[in-house]
Amino acid sequence: MLRSRRKSFIAGITVVAFVCCLIQACTTIDLYEKLASFPKHEWTSAHKPAFTFNITDTSHPYQLYFVLRHTDAYRYKNIWVEIQVKEPDSTYTVTREFNLAAADRWLGEGMDDVFEHRVPFSRAPALLKKGAYTFTLKQIMREDPLLNVLNAGIRIEKQ
Repeated sequence: MLRSRRKSFIAGITVVAFVCCLIQACTTIDLYEKLASFPKHEWTSAHKPAFTFNITDTSHPYQLYFVLRHTDAYRYKNIWVEIQVKEPDSTYTVTREFNLAAADRWLGEGMDDVFEHRVPFSRAPALLKKGAYTFTLKQIMREDPLLNVLNAGIRIEKQ
């Protein structure tokens, strides 16, 4: 009888631990990610994708990323982007260079001949104000249109 109770107790603990692991694995990351597609895989400087999202929780910092998907035929190890940021109470523009390759390989994740990069805008997460934000991206490379670019966008993760 005691042995039967012990087995039932151990089985119960095992089930509870398993359910806790499942719940933890199913937890979602608070984030926003949107990408714009480019016809013929050519990003012209006139095509300026804009992404709007709302911040409601100001108690946590957010990590902002520039997202780029390109083919292996992309000819550069970097990309220069002009980013217009509309915050709830201000607007400003920043110019950023995002490194995409080391000397011998792409830095992003690749599958077949498509590579995806998620490059942080800055080293530290940012504290954002409550309200609507719009990020507008413009490629400012010398090549126009910029060839072999599939998508560009932004990703915001709550830290």
